[in-house]
Amino acid sequence: MRHIALTSTIYCCLLVLAACRPAADKQAGPQPVHKVYDKKTGRLERLDYDTTGSGRIDTRCFMDGTRLLRTEIDTNGDGKVDRWEYYGPDQKIEKVGFSRENDGAADAWAYPAPDGSIARIEVSTRRDGKVNRVEYYQAGKLVRAEEDTTGAGRPDKWETYADGRLESVSLDTAHTGKPHRKLTYLPDGKVVTEKLK
Repeated sequence: MRHIALTSTIYCCLLVLAACRPAADKQAGPQPVHKVYDKKTGRLERLDYDTTGSGRIDTRCFMDGTRLLRTEIDTNGDGKVDRWEYYGPDQKIEKVGFSRENDGAADAWAYPAPDGSIARIEVSTRRDGKVNRVEYYQAGKLVRAEEDTTGAGRPDKWETYADGRLESVSLDTAHTGKPHRKLTYLPDGKVVTEKLK
């Protein structure tokens, strides 16, 4: 029974990985999966996989027995992880981390909506691991964002978008936690500034 569950887990992991690879990489064919077990308990801890046939591991699936916890992927073959997938108890992706600088350090995390589109992206603009910008999406389009530009631990900048275009920016210029100034960007390129109470 354990063998069937393990084989199913490996198969599911490979399907997920295959879907993420470019078509040219899929032609290389599946490569052997290297399994790492806990020496004391015998539980599966990790699956290492070379999805491109390059001879270098580009995908690591971290496991708790047959349960997938996290996957780290080097999507472009440069030897650095640039995609981190985190799975919940239901084995669905809870969030995906990525490196905006492509340097092996995660600095942004995308969270899926129930339909599979992106619902939210959290960004560490200072690249210190602390989220200071949050973007909200509807039907795959950015609709609003809030950002802590000063490092005070609370938003001081709020943006709204319409059809992918920046519509307005509200700013907390007095550091009170609420906006005091608003810039509205009109379709003709004009900017309207107003003070808020």
